[in-house]
Amino acid sequence: MIVKNFGCAVFGVNATVITVETDIGSGLKFFMVGLPDNAVKESHQRVSAAIKNIGFHMPRGREITVNLAPADIRKEGTAYDLPIALGIMAASDQISSDRFADYVIMGELSLDGEVRPIKGALPIALEAKKSGFKGVIVPNSNAREAAIVHGLDVIGVDSLQQVTRFLEGQEPITPTVVDIQAEFDQCSRNFPVDLSDVKGQENIKRAFEIAAAGGHNIILIGPPGAGKTMIAKRLPTILPPLHIDEALETTKIHSVAGKLRKDDSLLSVRPFRSPHHTISDIALVGGGSFPQPGEISLAHNGVLFLDELPEFKRTVLEVMRQPLEDRVVTISRAKFTVEYPASFMLVAAMNPCPCGYYNHPEKECVCAPGVVQKYLNKISGPLLDRIDIHIEVTPVAFSELSSERTTEKSEVVRERVIRARKVQERRYEGKEMHCNAQMSSQQLRQICRIDATGQALLQKAMERLGLSARAYDRILKVARTIADLADSSDIRTEHLAEAIQYRSLDRESWAG
Repeated sequence: MIVKNFGCAVFGVNATVITVETDIGSGLKFFMVGLPDNAVKESHQRVSAAIKNIGFHMPRGREITVNLAPADIRKEGTAYDLPIALGIMAASDQISSDRFADYVIMGELSLDGEVRPIKGALPIALEAKKSGFKGVIVPNSNAREAAIVHGLDVIGVDSLQQVTRFLEGQEPITPTVVDIQAEFDQCSRNFPVDLSDVKGQENIKRAFEIAAAGGHNIILIGPPGAGKTMIAKRLPTILPPLHIDEALETTKIHSVAGKLRKDDSLLSVRPFRSPHHTISDIALVGGGSFPQPGEISLAHNGVLFLDELPEFKRTVLEVMRQPLEDRVVTISRAKFTVEYPASFMLVAAMNPCPCGYYNHPEKECVCAPGVVQKYLNKISGPLLDRIDIHIEVTPVAFSELSSERTTEKSEVVRERVIRARKVQERRYEGKEMHCNAQMSSQQLRQICRIDATGQALLQKAMERLGLSARAYDRILKVARTIADLADSSDIRTEHLAEAIQYRSLDRESWAG
């Protein structure tokens, strides 16, 4: 007897429906076909034990063939355990297969029949709805994640026995429902930290406001203890809240990577990723034998913070150059290519030298001659060119640290950022971009027009600082954002002058 039920293969951030065909005939062997990996092949032992331990039996003295179609797509992971087990039980007439056509079924089985969590429940649910299924049957741990998709019955289960009772009509299960808008509104503005926690550093806060308003990459350079990391961790508090579409796209990536917790449904706060400097190339950009998203994709629509930037391996930093420009990561293998979105804000922090006290107003640098420049040269020119804002951080004076004066809260700065972003949304309406940092060179010439005085100022700065053509574009983009914050339709000279100040590391005299 042949029985068919349905699962899904997750490929990149999307899913493909897989038909699980089970045939029981004469013979003594178990065959698993359809390009399964080792984890799928090993499901035989897990499925056999789970079926036996919930009171059913594996067919004896029979040949079992399980085909995962289409057979030219590689099947990875343990999530096929549940549909395989149900297929065997139905093909051996132990349960009915009447309701198999209504559901996509995925889940890993333990030996006692417990259903364990899987990766990619959200893209699986999206594909199930797209393909016209009534619902999905997934582990309870993944039910809230899948329930983001409206118009689909999400059945959360805890055991193989519960699934069989549900499919037989013996145990009704109420579909999981999530009020996306309510959760989104509740969580999108709740942060454990605030920009007002930072004493002093008003110029740095201003730079971060500009970076947040235009989606610009930023690098902080200064001595240890000056507050670089503290300010960087508060950047998400002044970024505009995620749109529903952005939240859905971000949640898909975290779902595929298995980073969502049981109680998570829709990610409503922009991600903040801060990998250690020992990270590998593949862990940062994604990849592996079966590609998984890396840190830059997990930071999609959010912030990637690289602390102690020169301590990262040079190869790790250089692989970011293409994603910073294209905002997508393409991972190619001999037989397939996977794309992961990677539209993130890069925030980097570094000391000015190995000892950390070059240019310090009070402490003396003890580095040997030439060491400072050698340390800075660990960051390549092409990578620095892709960072819009460079700013030097100086130590906070004791009078500011001990001051009781209250500074602007994140919500106040955030309102200004949101207003500037709305200006940009209107400007780029109908285009595949949302902020000034994403402007192409062609759009830059149309949008960032400057008068003769501004041209003269920019020319003088370019010649004196030895700036590249890419740095020229960055200055214009930052100036456009400053003008948006000032609610100015034109880029004025003062906007350009401020933007030029945010190119500290381009100054030839900076490191002596």
